[in-house]
Amino acid sequence: MTKSGEKKETFYVVGMSCAGCATNVEMTLSKQKGVKEAKVNFASSTVWVVYQEEETNPLELQKAVQAAGYDLIVEEEEKNEIEERQEAEYRQLKRRTVGALLLALPVFIIGMFFMHMPYGNWIMLVFTLPVLTIFGRRFFVNAWRQLKHGHANMDTLVAVSTGVAFLFSLFNTLYPQYWTNQGIEAHVYYEAVAVIIALILLGRLMESRAKANTSTAIRKLIGLQPQTVIRVAEDGSETEVPIKIVQAGDLLLVKPGDKIPVDGTVQEGHSFVDESMITGEPVPTEKVSGSKVFAGTINQKGSFRFMAEKVGNETLLAHIIKMVQEAQGSKASVQRLVDKIAGIFVPVVIGIAILTFGIWMLAGGEQAFTHALLTSVTVLVIACPCALGLATPTAIMVGIGKGAQHNILIKDAESLEMLYRVRAIVLDKTGTITEGRPEVRDILWHPDAEERKRMPVLLHLESKSEHPLAEAVVKYLIEKGIRSSLSGTFESLTGQGVKGTVDGETYWIGNYRLLEANGILRTEEQREQADSLQLSGTTVVYFANRRQVLALIALADRIKAGSESAVHQLQAQGIEVYMLTGDNAVTARAVADRIGIKHYRAEMMPSDKSDFIKELQSQGKWVAMVGDGINDSQALAQADVSIAMGQGTDIAMDVAKITLITSDLNTIPKAVALSRQTAAAIRQNLFWAFIYNLIGIPLAAGILYPCCGFLLNPMIAAAAMAFSSVSVVGNSLRIKAKKI
Repeated sequence: MTKSGEKKETFYVVGMSCAGCATNVEMTLSKQKGVKEAKVNFASSTVWVVYQEEETNPLELQKAVQAAGYDLIVEEEEKNEIEERQEAEYRQLKRRTVGALLLALPVFIIGMFFMHMPYGNWIMLVFTLPVLTIFGRRFFVNAWRQLKHGHANMDTLVAVSTGVAFLFSLFNTLYPQYWTNQGIEAHVYYEAVAVIIALILLGRLMESRAKANTSTAIRKLIGLQPQTVIRVAEDGSETEVPIKIVQAGDLLLVKPGDKIPVDGTVQEGHSFVDESMITGEPVPTEKVSGSKVFAGTINQKGSFRFMAEKVGNETLLAHIIKMVQEAQGSKASVQRLVDKIAGIFVPVVIGIAILTFGIWMLAGGEQAFTHALLTSVTVLVIACPCALGLATPTAIMVGIGKGAQHNILIKDAESLEMLYRVRAIVLDKTGTITEGRPEVRDILWHPDAEERKRMPVLLHLESKSEHPLAEAVVKYLIEKGIRSSLSGTFESLTGQGVKGTVDGETYWIGNYRLLEANGILRTEEQREQADSLQLSGTTVVYFANRRQVLALIALADRIKAGSESAVHQLQAQGIEVYMLTGDNAVTARAVADRIGIKHYRAEMMPSDKSDFIKELQSQGKWVAMVGDGINDSQALAQADVSIAMGQGTDIAMDVAKITLITSDLNTIPKAVALSRQTAAAIRQNLFWAFIYNLIGIPLAAGILYPCCGFLLNPMIAAAAMAFSSVSVVGNSLRIKAKKI
């Protein structure tokens, strides 16, 4: 419960370019009077704030965020336009990235292979200038904004290094004789400027695309609720009204095929409702007077009236949407660490460059200014963030590509980075471990049942039934070549089954309660068969006439071929495997025993699955969730790593960060192995990137000059910077050659 006067609200944040920005916004809001808690979701560009209404308000929070160099969207009209605004920004970023890449390519070729061509420096200047001032302008704008508020991030690092390198190159292009008169070649570094900006923009584009996809699942969940409903007045008249005006206590009508608009209780009528978005089970649930119904579930063939009890934000669907929104988003990753380090690294590098310049001016002798300028520029050039910026994305790109080759679709970097840490994997049952649809395993006929004569009768009656299990029986019989042109009476018996008369003989199809109600007895052998089937997780349907039970129909959701081997492989990798299902305990135990899962829970609602994952996380475990249905979306969003089956619902795949295209669980151990290889490559890349700076910066500053007269040439520094980038890319490409 929220405390008196305490309000929880989510706002959009504009202007964040990296995780460091998210941290700045979070810290800014947390320091405001009346704010109890602030959590920034960088992936969705939102912030969740808990504040005391009597101490502050959204406008005050907006002013604080604006003062920090960003903006907070608090007006409802602006919130409604935010999606269009984000799409426009993405299109603009895409144009900038393509433009920068096209112009950077000739600059790179000339700078690396044709540096002494006639007018080469001028040609590179012409191509680099728009990369810097048009396509890369945002880096400098953001860096200036951060500087005004005493902050630094990756934009600052890019702006300082490329800005200084460009200005130095421009000076050497316009006035090369300053150096040539001293016997020094006038080097330029346009290729470093253009390539760095183009690559950083490419990384931002990939990140922006991944962030945009996170809201798709929310939109589809919201789309599960109809816009209008049929309200029944006290006089029995029916009126179609907007769902917004429905209140608790209203009587609503649901027709065949309609979505249930709100939560409530059935008053009259009978139907079956597809509640797979809640339970995950493929068999629709029977609804009679007194049954509960939930928003977003889908009515089948019957119609009924129900009393609205929970509307608006109180429905189960609204709760699921809220939980997905809160749990979804940016989680800890290596790239966040890089951004945070960049915030410290930038002022340190600038400080070293200034210190280097000052020391050389004081102790540099006759060529003090020349040495001071060269060494300070060399420090800034060699500290360019290319290797640091490439360390994570190159390994991720190779890993994602390799995953696609093995039918593993990875939607963002975070999941591939985090999967290797997972020590607990939670599997949904229906549609994940099993096929997700009921099938007839067998029909056990009584020896005296005259099987060939009765099968057309069974087909005739089941083809008239609305029950979803009847569809499985009809399909089974038709595949067996059975046909029926019989006629007779038919009656649906709510909660029990069906009754029909064919050629003057009465038949029943349904559960054991139906047999008891009509005084039909099973043989001892049939009782034992039924008990054995039910213990194995099989549903038993009886087919009988007045004299005896003619047949036992065994229906079950078949376990996928690769489920057992996948579980064993995951356990061999040191990962605990859990199974959660909305199905009953008997079926859950049977499936778990069959494939070797020690830990399982049955009769789980969507919130129960999410809570169970939270419980595992509270124990310090990194948790992956594998599911295929809407009912799994809340748990998928809560998990550290979310994995969807490719044949599951669109919403599950939208929420999940990894999708198994073939829905084969055997690809999960492969995904874990791939993540471990990728994470190892990232750590190696970052190690070499930092070691390179640790060694390169002191050399660039001239630390060896007093003992051996060695000064690092800026061109060599640029070559070393390029080599560090090549080594990082080469190390990432090694992932391709490894087996998973």
